Formats: sequence, structure tokens, C-alpha cells
Amino acid sequence: MTGSTEYSTAPAACCEGSADRAPAAPRLWTVDEHLADVLAAVSPLPTIELGLLDAQGCRLDEDVVADGDLPPFDNSSMDGYALRTADSDGATDAYPSVLSVVGDIAAGAGELPEVGPGQAARIMTGAPLPPGAQAVAPVEWTDGGTGTGVAADAMSAPVADEEVRVLRPVAEGAHIRRRGSDVAAGTTVLEAGTRLGPTQLGLLAAIGRATVKVRPRPRVVVLSTGSELVQPGEPVGPGQIADSNSFTLTAAAQEAGAIAYRVGAVPDDADRLRAVLEDQLGRADLIVTSGGVSVGAYDVVKEVFESYGSVDFRRLRMQPGKPQGFGRIGSGAGVPLLALPGNPVSAYISFELFVRPVIRTMLGAADVHRPVVRALCPSALRSPAGRRQFLRGRHSAADGTVEPVGGADSHLVGALARSNCLIALPEDVTELPAGSEVDVVLLDS
Repeated sequence: MTGSTEYSTAPAACCEGSADRAPAAPRLWTVDEHLADVLAAVSPLPTIELGLLDAQGCRLDEDVVADGDLPPFDNSSMDGYALRTADSDGATDAYPSVLSVVGDIAAGAGELPEVGPGQAARIMTGAPLPPGAQAVAPVEWTDGGTGTGVAADAMSAPVADEEVRVLRPVAEGAHIRRRGSDVAAGTTVLEAGTRLGPTQLGLLAAIGRATVKVRPRPRVVVLSTGSELVQPGEPVGPGQIADSNSFTLTAAAQEAGAIAYRVGAVPDDADRLRAVLEDQLGRADLIVTSGGVSVGAYDVVKEVFESYGSVDFRRLRMQPGKPQGFGRIGSGAGVPLLALPGNPVSAYISFELFVRPVIRTMLGAADVHRPVVRALCPSALRSPAGRRQFLRGRHSAADGTVEPVGGADSHLVGALARSNCLIALPEDVTELPAGSEVDVVLLDS
């Protein structure tokens, strides 16, 4: 079910002869206590070695040192002519330097002609610099070997006994990419902990690495529970709602760096939920559910999880998101599971506070938590006593202010979609006047 009624599974304190004694109040966990307990139970995933494209989005678990220079040899950065600089001194359109073309050098060429005085070699971009050459004259600075004395727009086809006219002086080293100018052999090019994106993978390929040791991306299975849920696009009958949580949480898990599998909605049926979990455990490093952690006649999540593993259901001093579940299910050490409330805003905020740090920890990331900044709030704020409240807000980095968006209700997905932060009000604060400074959790960082 996706109701928001809060509950606790802690046993009531009772004993023989104490029928008139009121049951002890269940423990209320603080946000920090629950988060610390959750993070203490997870660790970075074991290192594996992956091919480059399979490693995208993972974090390095080793320093990568270049075995050789990059570029590995001096090469031309232009199409043109490799020459000795003295042979181009004083060259002009009216009085060009006329050089004999001793050969052609394409990218990947093995045998290279030697360039002597009064000579040049046609060379393509990326081709190795031949011995004797000190610079490259771009083809636009020459007649392209046409013998016309007119600057060429492109390289012409080679001809026998070709000459090329160079129309301006070329400085030593011009248009040459020197060996090791990008990366020198022995240089640490990427440090452990670096997230591998397209440019990092390109660098690894450029220095000749085919595989790399990484912390793999955790595989996160996301499912919603509730017989009232229908899939988007399907007709919504009386008492039914579209399942938005599984989409929100799957996207959030992917954004956090995980490989996320959306299972969708599971009805309030214990056998069906057990079957789904049994099917998904084999591919999960983490399971995230929403719904079924509150009091209700059809809440089967507690029943199934408690029979399938060790899951603790708690009440937290927070709003929204007071009911939470955490533990492990499955054989052996089990798979970590976080059971979130069913109301959409409660589920998302719970993800940001608890699930995202778990995913980041499994990744081996240094930045486990969202950044928190201080901002001025022009509006007055209220919060229930004893609860850490998380209001949706719009933060402006330009002027350092934040405004609440929508109300505090946990079903307002429209307001949530317009938010870029959470305004966090401490447990001991019940109201703040307009213009107060508040903590802001940035969600678009």
C-alpha cells in the first residue's frame, strides 16, 4: 500500500500483572542515526577488471600510469610539407623557396624519407616527422606542388620530379606535435577514485590500456508495492493511481551512478512479492522498494521481508518520510534492502537522504552526500516540533536565496518537479521568520 500512516514494529512493553500499564513508546530514530546505521552496513563493491566501455560510469580502483609517451613520436599537426627551416627563410609570394619533394608520408607510415637541404616531404596530419625535417609548412603556405606559384587549397596528387614552392618562412618546430607533449611516460594520468566518462575512457585507450580495475556500478532493483497501482498509459479505475515511484526511483538510482532495473508495481499479495524478490535477488546489489511500510490491513511488505530476511522497520524524526525499513534479505550475507514510504515525495526524499548515499558508497565515491549550502529564505517557515522537516524549494545561486515550492504534503509531485533543492529545518525549530538563513540540500549538483 502507499498510505502514509506511520507505525512501528517494536514490541509493546508488557508483562504479567501489568495490564493497566501503558505500553512503552516506540523508539524514534533521528535522521542521522538511521543514516549512520545504514551506511555502516554497506561498503564499496569488490574491485573487478573491465573492458573500457564496460567500465563507463565506474570509479577507478587504481592509479593509471602511462607506460609510454603520448604522442609516441613527433608528428605533423597539418597537411603540408616537412622541411628544414633554413630553406624557407625570406620566402614570399614573389620570391618563394623552391624545394624538391623527396617523398610522401601518410599517417601510419613506416619507412620515412630523409629531408636534406633544399628538400621537402609531403606529409599528412598525424604522420611521423621524417629525419632532417625541423618544421611543417601548411599546404596553404605553398603552391601545393603545382608549380604555379599560387597557394594551394588542398594537397595535390604527387607527380614525378615534383617541386613545391613555399611562400612564407616557417619557424622551427612549427606545426609539429612533439613526442610526449601530451603525456610523458611514467606520468599518473588518472588517479584512483576517478569516475570514468567518455574523455577518461578515451585517454585510457590512447595510452594503450584495454582493461582497467574499477569499483563496479551497483545493480539496484526498484519496485513499488500496492494493488492500487497501474502502469502509466493504462486506464485508471476507481481508487487507482499511476505508479510514479518506480520511475522516479529508477531514474534517481541511475543518476546516482547505479545500473538500475525497474520491476514496476507488485500487488498486495505476499506470494507474488516473494516470487518477484526471488527472481530479482540474483541480479541485485541493492533492492529499493516503496510502499507497504505503514499501518494497513493489506501491507504485506513487512510480512514478506521479515520472513525472507532481517529487516528492521523504524519511525524517524523527520517529515516527510517518517516510516522506513532497512535490512538484508536472501541467503548468505543477503542483499541490502531499503524500504521507503509510498507517498511520492516521501519516497523521493527518502531516496536522496538514505539510498543515494548507499549507492555512492558502493561505488567507492568520495562525494557520498549531496552538497549543503546556507541560503536566505524570504518567506516565513513552520515545522512540527521534534521533526527534521525537508521542504521542497528553489535555490538561486546568483543571490543566495531559497524559496519554498508547494506545501509540506507528501503527495505534491508537481511541486517536487519544480524544485531543485530541499530546505532542511532542524528538529528543534518550529518556526523561522522571513529572512532567516537555512540549510539547503542541492539536488541538481
